[in-house]
Amino acid sequence: MNISEKYEWSKNNYLVSTDREKLDVQAIHRYLTRSTWAKGIPLDIVSASVENSLNFGVYHKENQIGFARLITDYATFAYLCDVYVLGNDSNLLIVFYVQIMPD
Repeated sequence: MNISEKYEWSKNNYLVSTDREKLDVQAIHRYLTRSTWAKGIPLDIVSASVENSLNFGVYHKENQIGFARLITDYATFAYLCDVYVLGNDSNLLIVFYVQIMPD
């Protein structure tokens, strides 16, 4: 696995994707800038972090409802951060797919 590979998993009307082009960075920024861990974070910092990480977007009927970011060396280390999922019925979906990611 490397940063340019794209993986997607779907179930019912949900999709989890590592395709960076599908991500709504503005929406990610809106959420993170109001979070307790990244309050006030500038958009350019969010954009750079997305550009240099393995990202998981969570989509319901093509609308982005969640995000998770892995900081990784793609060999021995991965740090999960910036995780959020809007709504109640998909909260564990992103965690499940991060856990089953191929090496």
